[in-house]
Amino acid sequence: MRKVCLLLALISATVQAQSGDAEKLAPYYPTPETIVEKMLQLGGLKAGEKMFDLGSGDGRIVIVAAQKFHAEAIGIELDKDLCKQSAAKILKLGLDKNAHIINGDLLKQNYSSADLVTVYLLPDAVNNKVQPLLDKQLKKGARIVAKDFDFRNWTPEKVENIADDGEGRSHTLYLYRK
Repeated sequence: MRKVCLLLALISATVQAQSGDAEKLAPYYPTPETIVEKMLQLGGLKAGEKMFDLGSGDGRIVIVAAQKFHAEAIGIELDKDLCKQSAAKILKLGLDKNAHIINGDLLKQNYSSADLVTVYLLPDAVNNKVQPLLDKQLKKGARIVAKDFDFRNWTPEKVENIADDGEGRSHTLYLYRK
């Protein structure tokens, strides 16, 4: 049932994007906590590094990156309510020195300082919009971890298949390096 819900959400977002809502690059569909840690581990995130989560939703990846990996973590989220929710949780956890949420268009940000970028967006958004931006901005050695949807024009350094995320869904993680 969860896979059907995800598929319906993805179809809905694709239809919205095709009908002129170009800013919406993915529906809000939270990444399970078990997958969040695996994404950051696969990306080799280290204390003091700077990471960006594109389409950060409720901020869970940003929070784990700051809390458990001691990184400078920045989420980019278009939805104002999700930004407020994320910011409130970050403040409540006392992570506001290392974790931040930017309410804005992820295609209009500067990622040149990123050591790691995490991505969970629709395939067309990843390949047609985000990839050229990251190609242009990311420094040599920066890592990108994509969940479930790969970057067609890049060759992954590593692919990790997860049969069950604890919620009955399977996932594929892709690690890329500039």
